[in-house]
Order: sequence, then C-alpha cells, then structure tokens
Amino acid sequence: MTKYLKSFIACTALLAFAGVIVAQSPALTRTIVTKADVSVAGREAVIARVEVAPGGIAGWHTHPGDEISYVMDGEATLLIAGQPPRKVAAGEGFVIPAGVVHNAKNDGATAIKLVGVYVVEKGKPLASPASAPAQ
Repeated sequence: MTKYLKSFIACTALLAFAGVIVAQSPALTRTIVTKADVSVAGREAVIARVEVAPGGIAGWHTHPGDEISYVMDGEATLLIAGQPPRKVAAGEGFVIPAGVVHNAKNDGATAIKLVGVYVVEKGKPLASPASAPAQ
C-alpha cells in the first residue's frame, strides 16, 4: 500500500469519526440498544436510549428516516423546523419525519430520558448535524 493511500484511508476514518462526534452533542447521550432489518428494503429499525442532560441542548440535527420517541422521564422543549416549540414530558411521545431539522432543549434540573425508535436508511449515520432553521 502506498504512503498516499494509507494517508487517504487514515484521513477518511478520522473524518467519519469526527462526523459521529459532531452529530451528538456533549449534552446528548444516545445508546444503541438493538438494530434489526424491517420489512422495507434498505431500511433498518434502531432502538436507542436517549438522554439530554439538565440544562443541555441536543443540537440541531436530522435522521435518515423517521424518529418515534417515548419520554420515560423528565421534560424538555422539542424544537421542530416550521413548528412552534412544544413541551414534552414523561408519558408522552412524538414523531419526527425523515430529514426534518429538529432539536431538544432540557430546561429542567433532571435529565430527560427517552426511548427512541428510528426506521432509517441502512448504512447512513443515525443522526447528522444541521443548521438551525431561519426564524
């Protein structure tokens, strides 16, 4: 393998790793519980435990498929492009369609804990950073 090819592979790996870091803010923890194929070709279901720290912001992002979430504990403000801010609390759920820019802000003193189910395109990152929508 040539020196240039090795450098290219190393840089590509570093950029991919950096993309994962950027896609998840320090206030957000997303732990994959399981992944499995679904009945739609090229898609998979990903189930994750999601937590946003007290006072934390998830960061504007998108998913390459639908997000279906259930709030297990805590409360946060859900920010979805083109919609007014919405409070979500324990016992409630929400759905965010594929590609929609969104964010979550935890104004509370305790972490908000969710179960997130994502039906996404296989081989794509679960979340990608996005710019905040124009107000």
